[in-house]
Amino acid sequence: MIRVLNIISDTNIGGAGRVILNYLQFSDRAQFETMVALPKGSLLIPELQKQKVRIFQVNGLTDRSYHKDDVKTLIALIRKLKPDIVHTHGALSGRIAGRRCGVKVIYTRHSAFPVSAKLRYPPGRWVNKLFNEHYADHIIAVSPAAAQNLTDAGISPKRITTMMNGVAPVPRKSPEECAALREAWNLRPGVFTMGILARLEPYKGHLDILDAAKILADQGRDFQLLIAGSGSFEAEIRSHAASLHLQDHVRFPGFVSDVSGFLSLLDVQLNASYGTETSSLSILEGFSMNLPAVVSSYGGNPCLVDDGENGLIFPVRDSSALAAALASLMDAPDRLASMGKRAGEIFRERFTGEILASNIESVYRSVLSRA
Repeated sequence: MIRVLNIISDTNIGGAGRVILNYLQFSDRAQFETMVALPKGSLLIPELQKQKVRIFQVNGLTDRSYHKDDVKTLIALIRKLKPDIVHTHGALSGRIAGRRCGVKVIYTRHSAFPVSAKLRYPPGRWVNKLFNEHYADHIIAVSPAAAQNLTDAGISPKRITTMMNGVAPVPRKSPEECAALREAWNLRPGVFTMGILARLEPYKGHLDILDAAKILADQGRDFQLLIAGSGSFEAEIRSHAASLHLQDHVRFPGFVSDVSGFLSLLDVQLNASYGTETSSLSILEGFSMNLPAVVSSYGGNPCLVDDGENGLIFPVRDSSALAAALASLMDAPDRLASMGKRAGEIFRERFTGEILASNIESVYRSVLSRA
């Protein structure tokens, strides 16, 4: 039995937490025991309890990558549990603690962002390489964009395994359930509906989506746009929608816990990110229910969408191109349906939870075999 201690600092359920949850649904529990250390009171705890894994709530860690006190706390925990592997998700303290305890350390890079000049060139590049390669036996990058971030900052490609995220399939709601949701969110049946499920932050591109919606509205097109989620940029997004006079087209359902219900109402899912995007879980969940996507060309999006097959790709921050892509699908329902069918096929070929779990466990075995 290989014992793996995952360490995550998130107090909310973000992408990293959802990756752990997806892995647990499909992990080989006869071969691997998964434990999770996380901050006290994290919203991940009830979801992890459903997966029946050992959970360790620790003081500190709270939404921070590093603190010397967290290192001390985690060293004590690791020495007590004696795992074979420490697998960290955005928790540098966990990597340092694992190394000091002499345990094999793996960390997953869940994000992608422009690499600063300080890390691209010596001496910062050399320091970054030495530091990261010392505190990790191996690194999992959740998209080629994330892997590129690492190599651009000096880390050897030999230390990196690139694997796309995988998810459990999401069931589509019944017609009756969809009708109830449309009534709750003041949506009209039979009208082309698009939506984005993401944190309401500037880099997610909500303003670009609204600008594209304005173009479509000025063309006289009938459509509905759902913007679900919460975040620090919510007021600005709502203000921009009002300034464009899109009140007849845009709905804000707020934070949505029922992903299946939200996705079941859509004809197409949107992703206009221009920062941090690597391997969108909501896009994959949409694929699992035959929902195509229109996405920006940023980060890992082009690794999920085969342009013209399971969706369309538009240039980053190009609202006119986004509007044109959506208009083309509105005018060709048969093409939209064909893309939806292909989305389901590509999901089953590349992005299932079983594939994710198998890939992660292959990294675990490889790291231990080199011990």
